[in-house]
Amino acid sequence: MSAIPVKSSYAEPLPNVPLHRHICQQLQQHYQALRHQHMRDMFAEDPQRFERFSLQVGDLFLDYSKNRINSETMALLVKLAEEADITGWRDRMFGGEKINNTENRAVLHVALRNRSDRPVWVDGVDVMPDVRAVIDKMAAFAEQVREGAWLGYSGKRITDVVNIGIGGSDLGPQMVYQALKPYRHPDLKVHFISNVDGTHAEEALEALNPETTLFIISSKTFTTQETMTNAFFTRSWFLQHAQLECHIARHFVAVSTNRDAVVAFGIDAAQMFEFWDWVGGRYSLWSAIGLSIVLAIGHENFLALLQGAHDMDEHFQHAPLAQNMPVIMAMLGVWYNNFFGAESQVILPYDHYLRSLPMYLEQADMESNGKSVDRNGQVVDYATGAIVWGASGINGQHAFYQLIHQGTKLIPADFIVSMQSHSSLQSHHDILVANFLAQTEALMRGRTLEETQSSVTDQAYLAQKVFAGNHPSNALLVNQLTPHALGMLLAAYEHKIFVQGVIWNLNSFDQWGVELGKQLAKQILPELSLHDAVTSHDASTNGLINYYHRWRKAS
Repeated sequence: MSAIPVKSSYAEPLPNVPLHRHICQQLQQHYQALRHQHMRDMFAEDPQRFERFSLQVGDLFLDYSKNRINSETMALLVKLAEEADITGWRDRMFGGEKINNTENRAVLHVALRNRSDRPVWVDGVDVMPDVRAVIDKMAAFAEQVREGAWLGYSGKRITDVVNIGIGGSDLGPQMVYQALKPYRHPDLKVHFISNVDGTHAEEALEALNPETTLFIISSKTFTTQETMTNAFFTRSWFLQHAQLECHIARHFVAVSTNRDAVVAFGIDAAQMFEFWDWVGGRYSLWSAIGLSIVLAIGHENFLALLQGAHDMDEHFQHAPLAQNMPVIMAMLGVWYNNFFGAESQVILPYDHYLRSLPMYLEQADMESNGKSVDRNGQVVDYATGAIVWGASGINGQHAFYQLIHQGTKLIPADFIVSMQSHSSLQSHHDILVANFLAQTEALMRGRTLEETQSSVTDQAYLAQKVFAGNHPSNALLVNQLTPHALGMLLAAYEHKIFVQGVIWNLNSFDQWGVELGKQLAKQILPELSLHDAVTSHDASTNGLINYYHRWRKAS
């Protein structure tokens, strides 16, 4: 029998370290000393490892002991956070300073869930009175709809709400709507339209009654191409039935800042819910963009969601860096990204209601830190944001876990599970939790050749049955998926992303990378209706446009 390798199953690339941080040189040396140590040996040598590397914050418990770290690692990572001035940047963000330097904007999604009496200042003005006024306005409107006092044009109560938005105006509200299903109004369904592919809008509307449907148009500028295309389509669909434009005011509301465009659409200005330029799209579910959430789960539950996020904000602001949950999560990500060369991070919720969380975090993380130019305009020479991906963990076990266990890539994993299920099927939940625990153990321990020989009856192809282990993971345990717990969880990830952006000297709050494609699409759109061949682009784009021309003409 040929020799069977028992080392790590992936080839570690050269570390890609932000050497402009002085402490990174020490971390690089530490990495070289630690890189070949196996976590199963670390656990054997330290009986208190679990207690040492775990943390409870409110509804959340983080076990980060199954990481390729020791106490020296964490001490050095905390020094890196200190050297990068995490506390200073954090205080500037909470203080309303314009840390989004490329757009000259404050970054104050934290003000949206500020449940304290403390003011939040922007340009010398306390924004909290306006924030509270919008929350109250959302509550009053939602109460009318939920109690049946807000009636459609024919006198029937609203049974369906359609949120029309894209990006943060869609992903956040839709994820929360799914996550908090047990708290929804029993007679009010919320639907989401985001894709400009016409089949999405047509499919969403095919079972709806215009007399009982309320539309929320979520667009800060009221000019977003995808959102407004779908908005005008639903407007036409509605008027085919309602006939009179005056009825639009009973069935359409707007979340926007463009009053003139909202009124021109036919929406009553009194039903425009405002938010501000210091609210980034991917951080906007806490704002009026969350109107669909308030309609679905009610004002009190929405306040609990805000309170959970605020409690995590308080922890992030005041806990020492070494006991700070978002900081710990962030620095572990930096450890793997910049020293082990890990290119991705997988999110694995073992909770059906959190099945959209990976997609939500894809935008939150990759749109924030997917940058190759730092906040000073300099091209970076080190790795920045990881590729974030994932799916429901129990389904992933039968799909892509093979690559995580035995592939050639190092993929740090976040496992998330609720201790108490909303389901009455306790046996199902026990199986779910058992799999959650087993996967984190299997990734950490692996299975050696000797263990494989003793546990596998069929001795053929032993090499294929060995697991190297030593694959890192975090375990995030949620007491129960309540609005408060969800708020804490989402805020923890938001602050994790912020901390990593500071470490990499990035502006995590702009997204210029999405602009070029939008600009080119506006240029190409009228060309699709031309009769003559297009020659103004590269050969490939010209060829594809002209191919589309020929297809349209033939069909």
